[in-house]
Amino acid sequence: MTDSGPAPLPASDRPDTAARLRDALLAASFTADGLLDLLGAAAYAALARSETVPALRATRGDTPLETLVRLFLLQQPVPRARVADVLPVAEALEGGWLTPVGGDEVAATVDVRPYGGPGGEDWFIVSDLGCAVGGAGGIGQHDEGVVLGVGGASTTLAGITVRTPVAAALDLGTGSGIQALHAAQHATRVTATDLNPRALHTTALTLALSGAPAADLRVGSLFEPVRDDETFDLIVSNPPFVISPGARLTYRDGGMGGDDLCRSLVQQAGERLTEGGFAQFLANWQHVAGEDWQDRLRSWVPRGCDAWIVQREVQDVTQYAELWLRDAGDHRGDPAEYQARYDAWLDEFEARKVRAVGFGWITLRRTGSAEPVVTVEEWPHPVEQPLGETVRAHFDRLDYLRAHDDAALLESHFRLAGEVVQEQVGLPGAEDPEHVVLRQHRGMRRATKVDTVGAGFAGVCDGTLSAGRILDAIAQLVGEDPVLLRDRTPAQIRLLVEQGFLEPVG
Repeated sequence: MTDSGPAPLPASDRPDTAARLRDALLAASFTADGLLDLLGAAAYAALARSETVPALRATRGDTPLETLVRLFLLQQPVPRARVADVLPVAEALEGGWLTPVGGDEVAATVDVRPYGGPGGEDWFIVSDLGCAVGGAGGIGQHDEGVVLGVGGASTTLAGITVRTPVAAALDLGTGSGIQALHAAQHATRVTATDLNPRALHTTALTLALSGAPAADLRVGSLFEPVRDDETFDLIVSNPPFVISPGARLTYRDGGMGGDDLCRSLVQQAGERLTEGGFAQFLANWQHVAGEDWQDRLRSWVPRGCDAWIVQREVQDVTQYAELWLRDAGDHRGDPAEYQARYDAWLDEFEARKVRAVGFGWITLRRTGSAEPVVTVEEWPHPVEQPLGETVRAHFDRLDYLRAHDDAALLESHFRLAGEVVQEQVGLPGAEDPEHVVLRQHRGMRRATKVDTVGAGFAGVCDGTLSAGRILDAIAQLVGEDPVLLRDRTPAQIRLLVEQGFLEPVG
């Protein structure tokens, strides 16, 4: 990038050039695994922190892979003759992937980052120079209009997305195209939108260089480029969710007041979904004085949709402002300007009575049920990624529980989910535990308290006996009236099913 803005991008209408570049990159092992082998764990991790010195030291040789790392990841000029041993230089120069530097050197015009797909695919994410995670510039050099590469938010959304085969998928605010690339593996048709035309151009490059089918690329904000009669089986978005005073940076600032952009995105998604379709977003939301944040988010959910909203993190307004001021590199500039921007951020929050900002995941599923279920919870604990199958199973369980009243539940058969353990908590030497906890080691890795009946019930669920027969046996063992036990236990069974500790059989 230069003072006049981002550099010109490579041509996106030359599929043969992209295919030959891809072949050359793969032949040189310019892949996620190849980088780890070349750089070693320490230098590889440092590169992800935008620290390039260890990677520079590890690429002082002249192997094809070292050449490509210095060229595309470290943005170092490389002698043309050396690059010619690895890439079709003339074609890359003509297509705009490389540019001449000095007399006999060439440099990359874009970041190209190897990225491992969920099935072991070797993909490549294109972004502006210095704007890829692990790129040479790192955070703090993001001019207006630039296109970022893969960050933690990108991989989080990719990991939680439900990956069932679908006819049509929509990626709103596609950026460098990582969500569209994932969707192309299980969607017949992928549509990608972005307010920034440069982002759509970059997405086309990412898809072509990764060997993926082209997407239907449309310019516009959120759902604006989508026709009124279009619906999708899957909608995903890592939107510009940052709550900020103004819209200084297109790639992150929503440009609407407060969290209105995220609210609008969620509210408008319902009518764009096919029956049973999923919409999955990352979002920020305000914690406003005098309001329950969970009620605030419930009000966003469109009619006719189940929802699962998970708050993963909360920051007070000062932490939040400092995070995004640093993201833009403002802390490195004029102190007076930094203070003025900090003040503007706090003024905005004060005017809106915002005390904190939450971050998390929002998943909607279009349902034909007259009684949609909306779950809003806080879960800051570690989870197992990818989580897409866990998300899908959560909504399947909602359908099951809706279809089974207590009588039907007692006639049903259940199996204890895999890798669930029981923990007993109490004083040392006590005859009985104070309470019993069931803990998952997969998916959301939940833990929930149960009474002794619940623990005993879960422990013998192997799918052979109905819930009612198991409770009758427990009642006989503990000397309790089986009718009373059948009356009071279904609520506990429902909770264990809803949270994934018990799985319906058949």
